[in-house]
Amino acid sequence: MSSIRFDSSKQYYATSSLVVGYALCSSLLAVINKLAITKFNYPGLLTALQYLTSALGVWVLGKLGFLHHDPFTLEIAKKFLPAAFVFYLAIFTNTNLLRHANVDTFIVFRSLTPLLVAIADTTFRKQPCPSKFTFLSLLIILGGAIGYVVTDSGFTLTAYSWAFAYLVTITSEMVYIKHMVTNLGLNTWGFVLYNNLLSLMMAPVFWILTGEYVDVFAALGSASGNWMDSSALFAVSLSCVFGLLISFFGFAARKAISATAFTVTGVVNKFLTVAINVLIWDKHASPFGLVCLLLTIVGGILYQQSVTGAGSAPSQHDPAVSKQTDGENDDNFGDENLAKGISGKLAAV
Repeated sequence: MSSIRFDSSKQYYATSSLVVGYALCSSLLAVINKLAITKFNYPGLLTALQYLTSALGVWVLGKLGFLHHDPFTLEIAKKFLPAAFVFYLAIFTNTNLLRHANVDTFIVFRSLTPLLVAIADTTFRKQPCPSKFTFLSLLIILGGAIGYVVTDSGFTLTAYSWAFAYLVTITSEMVYIKHMVTNLGLNTWGFVLYNNLLSLMMAPVFWILTGEYVDVFAALGSASGNWMDSSALFAVSLSCVFGLLISFFGFAARKAISATAFTVTGVVNKFLTVAINVLIWDKHASPFGLVCLLLTIVGGILYQQSVTGAGSAPSQHDPAVSKQTDGENDDNFGDENLAKGISGKLAAV
């Protein structure tokens, strides 16, 4: 009996550590990435350095025996490639959104994802229309988002074009990635390795398509030769380290806790990100804009309560149905943010 109690206590502290680690990394990463892209204005190269750090970090730590990851095989890589492609697009649009807008704008559009998912479910998957409670929560999210956009003094067509592109890609990531996490059979570090290594392989294609390689080579060949000063190096290094950390914590927390608990953690992350962003610099919304931002987050909380409540009934009869419902209700805040864990980095991420 005492052995069982000890094991339960050990598991509790291990799970709590994963959740706290994910919350800290996720809430800080959006602000850190904003700082990095401000100091180092090459989004494609910045994300590639993050992918390289994560993939290389997993490989080196695996060789040293500090962790175990699944071997990289072509067969699994082919299965994982679509998810990695969606992840890359989400990170790519996320980074460019942070490049042209503030962190608050990112959070507002991140909070709009339940609305887009609900519309897609009703239109394309022929799901029932949302309940009155769910519909009300979606209206609150929409109202807060509209209020934020109308009062956003930093509104630009470029920034909001990237915001809408991010909204589409992150919604696709939310729908697809839960399936990949639960069905490929890879361990946590295996997912991190495949995700980041495949994304790193795709990076040169996007450098060429966006023309960023021209700016990078021009900066390298400039007379000053100082294309990355100490502050930029620090910001980039910090974003790379946090990218590796959130890759682990994002996947591990997703596997260790329920989708509802993961959602609650995501909500806390958003509030922490807003608070940190307001405290450390002036790159944030007006007071009314912050109220609208908080309104979208509150709408997101109500939405999660409504869909979780709707999915709780069948769980008493069929655990399999409960597990499926949890997967559909996963907030995947991440980030980013995952995603970068896949969701966590986005957030962050």
